[in-house]
Amino acid sequence: MSKRFGNKLVIAISSRALFDLDASHAIYEQEGLAAYAAHQVANEDNPLQPGDAFPLVKKLLGINQLLGGEPRVEVILLSRNTADTGLRIFNSIQHYNLPIVRAAFCGGHSPYPYATAFGCHLFLSTEADDVRMALENNLAAATLLRSSKSNTDASEIRFAFDGDAVLFSDEAERVFKTRGLDAFAASEKAAAHEPLSGGPFKPFLQTLQTLQAEFSGDACPIRTALVTARSAPAHERVIRTLRAWQIRIDESLFLGGLDKGEFLKAYGADVFFDDQQGHCQSASQHVPTGHVPHGVANEVKH
Repeated sequence: MSKRFGNKLVIAISSRALFDLDASHAIYEQEGLAAYAAHQVANEDNPLQPGDAFPLVKKLLGINQLLGGEPRVEVILLSRNTADTGLRIFNSIQHYNLPIVRAAFCGGHSPYPYATAFGCHLFLSTEADDVRMALENNLAAATLLRSSKSNTDASEIRFAFDGDAVLFSDEAERVFKTRGLDAFAASEKAAAHEPLSGGPFKPFLQTLQTLQAEFSGDACPIRTALVTARSAPAHERVIRTLRAWQIRIDESLFLGGLDKGEFLKAYGADVFFDDQQGHCQSASQHVPTGHVPHGVANEVKH
């Protein structure tokens, strides 16, 4: 858990992920910064529409009401706006009664360093460069893709994770990329009793499990799923790795290369994290999706 916030789950969210700022951003791109600033000030009392991450954030903050006592989830706003142009964002937060009280307005600069300074466990943004820099600094982060789909079930928050290069390191995926499927399957079978190294989302999943443990039995509103292209015999190493980490996943789908979208829809994911752009684009047609630009699939080829 975060050292700065005790045992809280702390999530950083960019303003463009939390609210729909597309129209405002178009003014910035077409007319420049001064026109953008004037537009935001002129409309600061007009609430922004919810963005792609809004339903997830609202559900996460709702956990605090379920547990009572000290809040156990903290959401922090990170923005490239100035405080002046960001007043509309804070007014929108108040309009929707979101208990978000901490923020960093960075005046055009990347806000990712403040995610680490705040001790966040996860950073969600629409800016891919900010996400990459956060990952390079050992923080779980994802670029949220546009999606018209969201889970309307208010009783649970459902997280879904890809395995290799997200929960786990990309060591096995490198074998697949360089030597092919047969070599990958043989390598994973031979190493079935050797736990995989942790990927960028392992600490976040551990923190989620700690929060899950505060609820009894079926009362827990947080559910997790592993959704991986692996199949037998490569399943065993994954299961033994999670066992070695003492992490429990509620549901595990070994799809053997099948498209993940329909399965994520069936699961009802509030958000799915994957390292491969193709998988993310497909999944975003069914559920909110975050691309994790980490590992061999995201290395720039020269």
